Amino acid sequence: MYQSSFYQDEPKFNHPFENKLLTDYLSRFIDKNDKDIIFKDLKRFSDRIGDEIEPLAKEAEKNIPKHIAYTPWGKRIDEIEVHPSWTKLEKIASEENLIGIGYERKFGKNSRLYQMAKLFLFHPSSSYFSCPLAMTDGAAKLIELYGDQNLKNKAFKNLTSHNPETFWTSGQWMTEKTGGSDVGLSETRAYKKGDEYHLYGVKWFTSATTSQMAMTLARVVDENGNVIEGSKGLGLFYLELRDSNNQLNNIEILRLKDKMGTKALPTAELKLNGTKAKLIGETGEGIKKIASLFNITRIYNSCCATAAYYRVLDMAINYSRNRYAFKKNIIDHPLHFKKLSELKVKFHACFHLTFFLSRLLGESEQSPNKESEKVLRLLTPIAKLTTAKLNMVGTSELIECFGGAGTIEDTGLPKWLRDAQILTIWEGTTNVLSLDALRAISRDQAFLPYIEKMKSILQNVIDSEQKTLLIDKCEHLMLFMNQLSGLDHASIEFIADDLSFTIAKVTSAILMLEHASHYSNETAYRDIACEYIEQPWPSLDINDDLNSKMKRAQSILN
Repeated sequence: MYQSSFYQDEPKFNHPFENKLLTDYLSRFIDKNDKDIIFKDLKRFSDRIGDEIEPLAKEAEKNIPKHIAYTPWGKRIDEIEVHPSWTKLEKIASEENLIGIGYERKFGKNSRLYQMAKLFLFHPSSSYFSCPLAMTDGAAKLIELYGDQNLKNKAFKNLTSHNPETFWTSGQWMTEKTGGSDVGLSETRAYKKGDEYHLYGVKWFTSATTSQMAMTLARVVDENGNVIEGSKGLGLFYLELRDSNNQLNNIEILRLKDKMGTKALPTAELKLNGTKAKLIGETGEGIKKIASLFNITRIYNSCCATAAYYRVLDMAINYSRNRYAFKKNIIDHPLHFKKLSELKVKFHACFHLTFFLSRLLGESEQSPNKESEKVLRLLTPIAKLTTAKLNMVGTSELIECFGGAGTIEDTGLPKWLRDAQILTIWEGTTNVLSLDALRAISRDQAFLPYIEKMKSILQNVIDSEQKTLLIDKCEHLMLFMNQLSGLDHASIEFIADDLSFTIAKVTSAILMLEHASHYSNETAYRDIACEYIEQPWPSLDINDDLNSKMKRAQSILN
């Protein structure tokens, strides 16, 4: 009997630091005196990813967490059992100082840029340990801004430690059954007893449940038993999961969530039965203060989505160069290399948007500037929703490049698609973030500083047809924003996503064209920028009859 001796080589990915866009970008902005130190560390870390971290991630994916509710003799213990590979990833994250880099600020305003570069390398091989790192960084930021000296001496010090023996991660417990993204509907109650509060309620979706601490929202009950409904009644609380005897802090783990993706990451549903906690700030400041955490976690989400996109793109290109079909390697078929080139262009857009944010964050921490902070405030939700969406759509397209193999679980490919869908939901869905961008425009007056920033960047761009087009796009955006003042709130909300995607495209295109101007001898960067600008733009026509469109949409659903 005839048996084929052919075996297709599996897709491979390049050495993580062999990414020309990343190295060129860092070279542009990192001081020459710091570049050798940073590049040496990133190269060493990339070696460690291939040799040590990637195998650990694969082990963690195969051995997902388990909830051990009881001992064999019936005692409630609520242990979450994780595989040793997950624990080793936590140790590595501490050793590599993935949080501390952002707070030691040894490299000034570029400390965050360096940190995000390292996260970009780490995430695709982290089995989503990047998630607890995001919440850990967010918690560190909250404590740095609002924590008292005791919290800074203990929690902040541990969160930013690069010693695995003292390193802490943090959870983020906001979601409840009543509200989801609408945290103003939270039902968890906080009762004051002496100098501390005791929390009662159910947290529906809590990631990183093996962390040492968490930040959460709860509704404060006054001495007469009354509460204030809505966001104004919420306080921000710090809690530690276990006491000095390593017993859970009156926390009951109801179950682990069986998610479609991010399988190695323990995510639980919890019941707080008098959990001891510390109020940060005043009652009613919970939403305002938690925004500082969200700003960090959304930038992490953008970086992780961009990094995941690159990994799948890298594997798809490698596979396409080695897969032979219809008399040539499939990358040589015009329709195939057209699709890959389009997807690579969109990756570049995600990259520039994400790393521009990391630079803005670093600048705001080093030299606070109200106008720059407004730009950061507007672009943070927009970058998160855009990178997550482009990663989701791009990954779906890239999985097709592998044909049927892309659907087979033990190839390791389907997980990228499942995980991509989760990144569109974490830290706010597309709709939630689009509405948040509207708040940044209306409440925080962020649009004009944003336009001024874009115009200043365009001054660095070599004159071209594309530059003229982007100047026109900025003018069109300004005209559109002036027209918004004449619309009712429902009409403005109806087009919030189109506005967000338009701002994202304008921003990415300007940043890409600026990068091409800086490397004017690099034809590829110019081609990538031109291709992106020529790809279809979101529809944002100020002459549209929005009321008719809304009625049509309602009619379709009815």
